[in-house]
Amino acid sequence: MSRLLTTALLLGQTFAYDTVLGFNSRPTVETRTIDEIYSAALKEGGTVTVWHGGDEKDQQDSLKSAFEKRFPGMTLNITVDLSKYLDSELDQQLYHNNVFVDSIVLQTLQDFPRWQQEGALLNYAPVGFDKVYPAFKDSISASWYGYSVFFWSLSWNTAKLPHVSNISSYSDFLKPEFKNQIVITYPNDDDAVLFAFYQIMQQLGTKWFDDLLKQNPRWVRGTATPFTILSGANYSQSATFTSFSGFNPGNNIKISFPTDANFVSWPQTAAILKDAPHPESAKLFHNFLLSSEFQKTLPLSARQDINSSSSPYHDIMHTPHTNPTAFARFMSDRVTVERVRFFFENRLGTAQGLSPLIDDI
Repeated sequence: MSRLLTTALLLGQTFAYDTVLGFNSRPTVETRTIDEIYSAALKEGGTVTVWHGGDEKDQQDSLKSAFEKRFPGMTLNITVDLSKYLDSELDQQLYHNNVFVDSIVLQTLQDFPRWQQEGALLNYAPVGFDKVYPAFKDSISASWYGYSVFFWSLSWNTAKLPHVSNISSYSDFLKPEFKNQIVITYPNDDDAVLFAFYQIMQQLGTKWFDDLLKQNPRWVRGTATPFTILSGANYSQSATFTSFSGFNPGNNIKISFPTDANFVSWPQTAAILKDAPHPESAKLFHNFLLSSEFQKTLPLSARQDINSSSSPYHDIMHTPHTNPTAFARFMSDRVTVERVRFFFENRLGTAQGLSPLIDDI
């Protein structure tokens, strides 16, 4: 019966979306060297303003440091906030013809084809664009492309769970030893987490969710918050499956990947605004993002030809138990997204707590 209910709940996802070409869709293909673009950016003023999706203000400090170290004299003004808020604020800029952001890097993948169709994005292919997985980019207009593959893993603190040698499935979280030990992001507050639950319940049914609630998990806002809590000695919770920690998460933290349902992975997607006030600086930033030197530092590269040193997966397209193109299809089907969201809101209530960017947990 639970499987029938799950099927009724989850049916309706579309399986593809098409990019409709916007006006003047032919892209500019970059042929300059990185140093030539750097020189043009310095002459322009040496500043680039970027909005990056995330839920901790300092989440992209390492990107800022790497960019400014690589290009002395350049300033990367990077703002991190939830993608669902940044996209609506960008729409306001576009509506009022007052674009002051140069570049966006967001999780709201459904917005990029729309902005491309509206003529809001610059049709520009940085060096390395041809190496990006075709499914992660608009190959015709070059107006948007993934730069890094994000993913959720199963994560736990071995110091807090000394008797747990491994977690290999979502079903493991239903074992007695995880009672009161789980911390999870509200699925009705973050679309990537919503998609994680969507995929799990496609395989394990609504009974899995009912049994998860019996484990008395701690529900939080933000996808960085669970990892902060399970890592912290002052918190009792010790395990999660809704946080990104890379492949080398640190002392006492182990990660694994599920075998009983798919885990979420997607290309965090970037674009330059057509009316960016600092177009040369934005181009420099995007050429840096897709450069082999930077891509090799990422847990999972969006380029087919880059094998990140820390990654056990060298071909994300053929990694077991994940499909990095599925999240974009889910995000484009807003009817299904809202229907599934309200299922969880009905069970859990609205997400409680301040935005993770201002909450001290």
